[in-house]
Amino acid sequence: MQRDGRLGVGIIGAGRVGPVLGAALAGAGHQITGITSGSDDERVAAVLPGVEILGAAEVLRRSELVILAVPRDELPQIVAGFAEAGLFQMGQLVLHTDAAHGYEVLRPAAELGAIPLAVHPAMSFTGTSIDLRQLAASYAAVSAPGPVLPIAQALAVELGCEPIVVAEEDRVAYAEAISTATLFSRQIVQQSTGILRGIGVENPGGFLSALVRSTVDHALSEASPAIPDTPDDL
Repeated sequence: MQRDGRLGVGIIGAGRVGPVLGAALAGAGHQITGITSGSDDERVAAVLPGVEILGAAEVLRRSELVILAVPRDELPQIVAGFAEAGLFQMGQLVLHTDAAHGYEVLRPAAELGAIPLAVHPAMSFTGTSIDLRQLAASYAAVSAPGPVLPIAQALAVELGCEPIVVAEEDRVAYAEAISTATLFSRQIVQQSTGILRGIGVENPGGFLSALVRSTVDHALSEASPAIPDTPDDL
């Protein structure tokens, strides 16, 4: 496949993640070739206006870069099924977005000559254009075979993220860190707002907003190493 920097990008998975990543890459100058249908095609159309809804086989046929934004448990079977049907193309970039899997899950595609890439933006998605601003403030975990790792890093940058390389053997630990931060943050907020609602506080989410954000920001700053001010501090 010939590439000049501008890619035809197809998206398998029309949930909260796929359409937003497609919109981000379209904003970086790439062409969206199509997306598979999902449970809310109207939301997808709002994020990717004018993009065709196609079957998975047609998305794969048309695209130089394929984004697999599908549920974690379904990813291995989907990759294996597409490979068995011979749908991956030589030189095609195949990128998945799951935190727990590295590029090894894409081995069936690689055996057909595709280039396997794993890029996980570390953020919670709403599935709307609001996410595009959040992407610009996010990091992305990238994993890929050494010779093509720069491609994964470049795509993360085009999404608006700062790429951080996560080794293949560390993806499970990485996914645990992401799950812990996401799950406990949500549970704590839900528990606290429930208590406030129970004592008659209106709009408990708004009431806690500044407190939660400032507390989390403070905790994150404490978790980040201080930057030395002078050579003597090194």
